[in-house]
Amino acid sequence: MPEKLDDDMQKLMSDITEMASLSKGMLIDSVRALKDLDGDLANDIISRKDRLYEYDDRIEERALKMLTLYSPMASDLRRIATVFKMITYLTRIGRYGYDISKITLHLVGKPHVKKLIDIPRMAEIVAGMIDDVIGAFHTGDLDRIADLAERDNIVDETRYSIFRECLTYMMEDPSTITRCTDYIMIARYLERCGDHACKIGEKVHYMITGERVEIS
Repeated sequence: MPEKLDDDMQKLMSDITEMASLSKGMLIDSVRALKDLDGDLANDIISRKDRLYEYDDRIEERALKMLTLYSPMASDLRRIATVFKMITYLTRIGRYGYDISKITLHLVGKPHVKKLIDIPRMAEIVAGMIDDVIGAFHTGDLDRIADLAERDNIVDETRYSIFRECLTYMMEDPSTITRCTDYIMIARYLERCGDHACKIGEKVHYMITGERVEIS
């Protein structure tokens, strides 16, 4: 029975890796579509939503079956409990990529107010946070998420910088209001994705150590 549990655990972890790649890809690609005002890419990202939800359902079903069949204890139980939380956060991250793509479709054909620098920078930081929490989940290396809170603070500060800059543009030129409102919303979405990465980090820390921490 333990050998079968190990086999199913490996499949579960493989599914999580694939879901994380899909979710992060939707987010990163959505920002690329936004930067380039690429409607075709935005539509492609939107089409990935069903696959994201399929991963959510499949992983949840697999994890529930493992709880029923094996009644896992200690670290195995914590790992499965972590998976239940992770799929929720990964679904939300991917869904924000979907939402950014929807906004992008409304912006296609309109020039950006200015060259986008801060939004892609936020996305790059968040992508690194996602990579590291997934890496820690697989390897047990907590050093990968030791500075997660600091990176999240940078994401938060960048969001407020975008908000202030957009307010200036809107006051100087009312024709920018719609576009700047979209930028503010997208920055908020990216900030929330950083928060979700931190929540995954908290669950991974508990999975590895049995101790609860707050990363914020």
